[in-house]
Amino acid sequence: MSTSVIDADDLLVATKFSPPRLNARHIAREPLLARLREAQYGSATLITGPAGFGKTLLLAQWRLELMRAGLDVAWISFSLDDRQFASFLAYLLHALQRLGIAIEPEWLQCDGSEPSINALIAIVTREAEAVGKELHLLMDDFHHVESSAAHRLMQKLLDHCPVNLHFTIASRAAPSLSLGRLRMQGQVAEIDSAELPFGLEQTRDFFQHNLTTLTLSADEERLIHDVTRGWPASLQPIATMLRVRPGKRSQLRSILWKSSDLQAYLAEDVVACLAPEMIELMEKVSLFRRFNAELAQFVTGNAQAHALMKRAEEENLLVYRIESDDNLPWYRFHPLFGEFLVQRLSARGESQVEGLHRRASQWFAEHDYLVEAVRHANLGGDVDYAVKAMEEAASSAWSMAYISPMLHLLERLPQETLFAHPRLFILGCLTYAFTARPEQARRWLEQIRRAEAARNPAISSKFALADAAIALQLDQPRRVVGLLEPAYRAPLENRSLRYIGLSALACAYLAVGRLDAASALHAQHPIHAEDSDNDMAMVFENTRAMASLAHGDAREAARLGASILSRAQTAYGRGSVCANLCAATLCDAYYELDRIDDALSVLANRSGILRSSMPDVMARASLNRARISAQRESPQAALDLLESQAAHFHVLGLERPRALVLAEQVRLLVGQGEMRRAAELVARLAALEAAEPNSAETRDEIAAVAAMSRARLALAAQEPARALEDLDAVGAFAAAVGCVRTQVKASLLGALAQHDLGQQDAAREHLQGAIGTAARLGLVRTVLDQGAALVELLEGWRRDVALEPLLADYLEHLLAVRETQEEAPVKRVPTRNASNGPRPSLTPRELEILGLVAQAMSNKRIALTLNITFGTVKWNVKNILAKLDVSSRYAAISLARQQGLLR
Repeated sequence: MSTSVIDADDLLVATKFSPPRLNARHIAREPLLARLREAQYGSATLITGPAGFGKTLLLAQWRLELMRAGLDVAWISFSLDDRQFASFLAYLLHALQRLGIAIEPEWLQCDGSEPSINALIAIVTREAEAVGKELHLLMDDFHHVESSAAHRLMQKLLDHCPVNLHFTIASRAAPSLSLGRLRMQGQVAEIDSAELPFGLEQTRDFFQHNLTTLTLSADEERLIHDVTRGWPASLQPIATMLRVRPGKRSQLRSILWKSSDLQAYLAEDVVACLAPEMIELMEKVSLFRRFNAELAQFVTGNAQAHALMKRAEEENLLVYRIESDDNLPWYRFHPLFGEFLVQRLSARGESQVEGLHRRASQWFAEHDYLVEAVRHANLGGDVDYAVKAMEEAASSAWSMAYISPMLHLLERLPQETLFAHPRLFILGCLTYAFTARPEQARRWLEQIRRAEAARNPAISSKFALADAAIALQLDQPRRVVGLLEPAYRAPLENRSLRYIGLSALACAYLAVGRLDAASALHAQHPIHAEDSDNDMAMVFENTRAMASLAHGDAREAARLGASILSRAQTAYGRGSVCANLCAATLCDAYYELDRIDDALSVLANRSGILRSSMPDVMARASLNRARISAQRESPQAALDLLESQAAHFHVLGLERPRALVLAEQVRLLVGQGEMRRAAELVARLAALEAAEPNSAETRDEIAAVAAMSRARLALAAQEPARALEDLDAVGAFAAAVGCVRTQVKASLLGALAQHDLGQQDAAREHLQGAIGTAARLGLVRTVLDQGAALVELLEGWRRDVALEPLLADYLEHLLAVRETQEEAPVKRVPTRNASNGPRPSLTPRELEILGLVAQAMSNKRIALTLNITFGTVKWNVKNILAKLDVSSRYAAISLARQQGLLR
């Protein structure tokens, strides 16, 4: 069709009709493209979201897909210059012409009046229908269009849109268009800011495409995703930094917040066009983890706070609503944008910032938000109010959410002040106990027992709970039972403290094998409906999942654990204490079911539960993280982690967790044929077993763990008779404490020993019992992790014996999983003396320590800087020297720089 030429063509910027080029590393937004495909025959599709969330690239991908399908597509990118009607009209008409819609040049003179717009709409719709094929107009950055006449024109164009003309509009803010009727007719589709962020998988894909010479760990990927919240624009500066300066990888956590490229982007593309009063309000409320309009008005004194907050939300200024039952909506900033605003605010001076904190503390206190009130009182220097608010919480509302502000308060308060507030002193003891500082908590408790306040029943009634919390951290479950069983005849009034005690008692019951008592505890103390969102109630509920694991029922544990973890993360955040405690249990269940990716996703970027949690949680997390590393990385990566954790547990005086990680190393080394190293670890376990004083409470379990390791070594050394003796002891212990998975392991290895002894009937009997239990419970890794020799035995058993259908199906599934695993083999444990091999792989912690070594820091100074123990630093330095195959710190620094590990 011939098309009239508009005389003003030479005044239009040609690049506005072309989308940005898609490079080879762009991430296809397949789920969103699927949404666009579903809506491609509607009148309009709106894509709205904040700056940098990939609206333009999504539009460009959609254009490419439409063109590949042979459809006619036109593109317009609007800018600040198109705010007025005349400019908007010129670009719109030219784009329509590119679709073959004939429009005479004089229509450029349309003045935006109602008659002229109606006449233009009549021509456009008639000519569009006359084209006779599907036409797509893609409009980017529509938020720059401010003219009311332009909005009226678009409104009428959509209201009278012919069936073959389709608009896709991308904008930071929802356009001023009335779309209710079209929505009712199914003619409008919308993609908003909730759908635009990358998921974890897309974040991973981005770095795999953009870091061809560097592979991020699951912890690093999760850290980046948690901080960026899937904001695509923030990923490119991070990728560039890691590509250009790979040595900075060890400082990833701090660098994420300080990218100069990202700071410039926020300043130029987000903040630059905002009104001064909007910037001032946003900077001041950036101090708060959450805020609403009333809080903003009270703290800033700005009477327009309500209107400004509404506008910030409508314009998608990186501010998000938080789900809440309150009538007034709560908001939060994107973490990186919030940090950017805080840095701008800090330039105003410390006194102004502290004043805002004190005002916020007052508002939060008046509205009964005590956690926030304490936090901002601390940050505002109002220690007296912080003490008062924390004491108030102690009597009724204290929960795990108070641990962080309580730690901050403890650092600022002199001890004599604490003695003057004994109720606060008890909370201090609990806080230290729950953050892996039981010795400090024990010293404090001894001091308060000698004080006059100990005669106050309100204080003394908490002693048993404080003692039990300390005992739990010292891995003394029998002492916990002895302290808390009598106490729960008269439960505490504070809900959270009551659930803390119930959780501790349930954990202790499970640790000593009293599974029925743990079940009875839940029956006798059901969680009330009003407490379902209490963080410690969730931790208590999680002990049901732990009990399921003790019974070997990983499927039930996964069902319970997934639900609890989801609720904990929704209510308190992924990094909360309750979410971390629940994550360790769910990871264990997922790993057992061979849901390795799910297990890794649950545990990724939760380093705190490896280092500063309850002993059982740290042990469980350490073992599963190492097993995942052995599957996804290499046995050596798993061994490195386990050795680091063994050193950490040794420093903490936790012998049972130390024994467990040593035994896991033995399993891995035996599987790799590293018999000498395995024998050295078995000797260490024997010494641990003989060292009674610190491990009397867990002596039997340590003995069983050591026996299992001796049995593995004996089987590998072709000494099955010796192995059977140790496995009988393991089986007896597991039966006594009700640990089904350990019973299954002992039976499976026992069958292997009997097979090696030629006792085939006994071997098959053991296999029948163990595999029957495993099949009933759906156990996978408990069986497969026992090694290749057992798998061979199972294959022979399946081949030679007519099995029941249930067992046959289970074995078929089990061996199929094993075959899949073998198709992607992991690396064998490398030797330590190959200096000319591939570049060594240092853990993020080792890279961080090596960076500080390069700054001439001593081990003691590094320990203080990273807030870790001196022994941990020494062990990591030793590992670094071994991995780099050098003998001195100086040589390590030189080699690391040569290989790009350091700048």
